[in-house]
Amino acid sequence: MAGGAPLQSAYDPIRTLAPDTAMDAVTLRVGDLELMSSYYADALALEPVEERAHGREVHRVLGRGTVPMVRLIATPDLPGVDPREAGLFHTAFLFEDARSLAATVYRAAKDSRSRFVGSSDHLVSEAFYFTDPEGNGIELYIDRDRSEWTYAPDGELRMATDPLDPNAFLRTHLDESTVETAPRLPGKVGHVHLQVGDIDRARDFYVDTLGFETTVRSYPGALFAAAGGYHHHVAMNTWNSRGVGPRASRLGLGDVAVTVPAREDLDLLVERLRAKDVAFADDGRSVSVQDPWRTQVTVSLPGTGVDDLLRL
Repeated sequence: MAGGAPLQSAYDPIRTLAPDTAMDAVTLRVGDLELMSSYYADALALEPVEERAHGREVHRVLGRGTVPMVRLIATPDLPGVDPREAGLFHTAFLFEDARSLAATVYRAAKDSRSRFVGSSDHLVSEAFYFTDPEGNGIELYIDRDRSEWTYAPDGELRMATDPLDPNAFLRTHLDESTVETAPRLPGKVGHVHLQVGDIDRARDFYVDTLGFETTVRSYPGALFAAAGGYHHHVAMNTWNSRGVGPRASRLGLGDVAVTVPAREDLDLLVERLRAKDVAFADDGRSVSVQDPWRTQVTVSLPGTGVDDLLRL
C-alpha cells in the first residue's frame, strides 16, 4: 500500500457505518415512465421486474437477475430536472468485469436517447458517463482490485480523472457473445454522487451524522465518503450547485438507498440522528431521513426485495 494507510481505517460502530454497508436500488421520479423504462431496459440491459400503482403514481422496478437497480416512479405533473439544483449528479452502476462493462457501455452508446458525457480512469476504477432522456446522470464502471489502490502520506485515497479512451476499451473487451448475454451479467448500484449546496454541511450530514468515512477530501469542490474502506459509496459536489438551498419538488432523484447488516446498525444511526436533532422515520426495517437539501436517504436492513421497493 503505497504512501501510507487509509484515512479513518478503524471501524468505530458508535460513529461510523458497518464495513458491510452497501448501496441499493436508486429511486428516480420520472415524467414519461414508458420512455424511461424502455431506456434503462434497452441502453443499460436492465430487465423490468415488477410494477405497482400507488394512487396516481406508478412504481416500476428494473434490475439484473434478482438485484433491483432502479425504481422509477411516474410523476408526470412535476417540473423537469434542474442541473443547477441539489439532487442527483449521477447514479453509478458497478459491474463485475471489463467484459460486462464494455457490453453495457456499447448498448448505452448505441441508444440514440443517450448523451455520452465522457470517460475517465480514476485510478481506483474505470468509468463511462451518460445522461438519460430526462437529464439524470449515469456512471457505468468497474473497480480496480484494492491491492492496486494507493494512498497519500496522510492516508487519503489517491483518485484522479485521467483520460480513458472509450474506443480502445471497447476494442479490448467487447465481443458479440458478451453483448448478447449482457442482461444476465451481474450489476448493482456501486455509489451515488450528489449535488449539494455546501461541502461542510454535506460532511456534517453524510460523515458526522450518517456515519460514512471520508476517503477523499482534497478534490476541488467535492467530498468522497464510504464504509468499509471502499473508495466511495457517496460523493457530494458543488460544481453546479454551490450555495443552493433545499430542493424543489421536481423530477429526478427520489431516494438514495443504503443497506446495513443489522438492526443494531440502525439503532446506532438513530442515536446519531437524535444527537444531531435530525428528524427521521423508523419503520423497524429502515430509517428514512432528509439531508439539508431535502434529498431523501433510506437506510435499510438486508433483504429489501421488489415488494419492499414497491411499497415505499
